Amino acid sequence: MECNKDKNLSRCNCTYEPCSRKGVCCECIAYHLKARQLPACCFPDNVEKTWDRSFETFAGLVGEGKV
Repeated sequence: MECNKDKNLSRCNCTYEPCSRKGVCCECIAYHLKARQLPACCFPDNVEKTWDRSFETFAGLVGEGKV
C-alpha cells in the first residue's frame, strides 16, 4: 500500500512539532495505541493542543457530544 503522506498532512492537526510520524497515519496510530492514546486527528483542535490524547479524555468528549 502506498502512503499518501502529502494528502494526510493537509488534514493533520497535530501540534507536536518534532513529530516524525506526521502524515504517516499507520505509524501514528500504532504509536498512540501502544501508549493507550488516540492520534491528534481524533480530537477537536482545542483539546489536541493539551496533548492529552488518552482514551479517557476521548470517552469524556464522546459523552459530552463533542466528537
